[in-house]
Amino acid sequence: MKQRILIIGSGFAGMWAAVSAARLAYLQNNDAVEIAVLAPQPELRVRPRFYEANVATTTADLQPLFAELDIRFITGHAERIDAAENRVWYKTLQSDTTFIPYDKLILASGSHLHHFGIKGIAEYGFDIDQLDTAQRLEDHLNGLKNQPESAARNTVVVCGGGFTGIELATELPSRLKTLFGPHSKTKVVVVEKGSVIGGRYSEALRNIIREASDELGVEWRLNAGIEMVDAEGVTLQDGSRINASTVVWTAGVKANPLGENLTADRDALGRFVVSPELQIPGYSNIYATGDMAHAKTDDVGNTALMTCQHAIQLGKFAGHNAAASLLGMEGLPYRQQNYVTCLDLGAWGAVYTEGWDQQVKLVREEGKKLKIAITNELIYPPKADREIAFAAADPLAKFV
Repeated sequence: MKQRILIIGSGFAGMWAAVSAARLAYLQNNDAVEIAVLAPQPELRVRPRFYEANVATTTADLQPLFAELDIRFITGHAERIDAAENRVWYKTLQSDTTFIPYDKLILASGSHLHHFGIKGIAEYGFDIDQLDTAQRLEDHLNGLKNQPESAARNTVVVCGGGFTGIELATELPSRLKTLFGPHSKTKVVVVEKGSVIGGRYSEALRNIIREASDELGVEWRLNAGIEMVDAEGVTLQDGSRINASTVVWTAGVKANPLGENLTADRDALGRFVVSPELQIPGYSNIYATGDMAHAKTDDVGNTALMTCQHAIQLGKFAGHNAAASLLGMEGLPYRQQNYVTCLDLGAWGAVYTEGWDQQVKLVREEGKKLKIAITNELIYPPKADREIAFAAADPLAKFV
């Protein structure tokens, strides 16, 4: 009887965990290991591109790849982990509840936007956290051109000045001009709690974000928090108002709560604090990866961020280590010492940095070329070719 590695989630971490596990089983000429992926759909949804227009095109079908590598796909939504019985309860497309047993389990169920209890945001706000919500925002924006022109119609408020907020805010001026005409008066306002633009980044990167914002006409409200959102805009915590037909929340995510019944440490973002091999302490047959894992990337204190850059490598290590454990092999401690940032800045271009200190290497057109190469090619699934896919899934191979 085959032993099963069950992976929950088909995002970057889940997809690469499956391919990596299949790779090691293949290299060891072991056909007694089944690799199974449980997720709502057999596709990779390219979340880093959800700020773009035509968001429906930002998916990749995983069925050809999984078929080529003998990876089983199970359509369903995971609801509960029964660690005592080594099984996962899930809901099928028909809304039936059933379970599937596992020998090794990899949690790659990702993260979700956190609203922090802001009044009215769920009813009147938008976000680009998931494919369906990003599509809802796109449909809303496209529909605005049929409404009477007004300052509120032409204004978008972006709540949160982190990576996602910056990319969306700098993309919006050109999208709004396309919708309303090149001579229309549009406004994009970023509301940010911090005291400086891009406060999480290096001074060199902050300066570029500020320069791009100024050139594109993106306004920043610093030291500002959202009190409430309504149908006509937002009220800030200082009592001031911004009238806008579109308010988009981008401020913060938390790990999926799946596995909350496990007795294990989680960080402030809800991620499991894992061992170097990405196991959840106290559960030798359960691994956490991607946005579900609080993992050290090196020996100098850095930890993986909730980005596809880290999710890809975390997935490769988790899949390899789960398979290695079944095959009686030593696992590999996760390491990802190289860190880069490539931030899209709309019509201004993009900026590329290297290192945790974010040294700027490319800007404007050159940065944009690299950004497009990364988000449109490099982070997509490998071809449905065994040799190519397994070469890419090697956790010790350099990821560019």
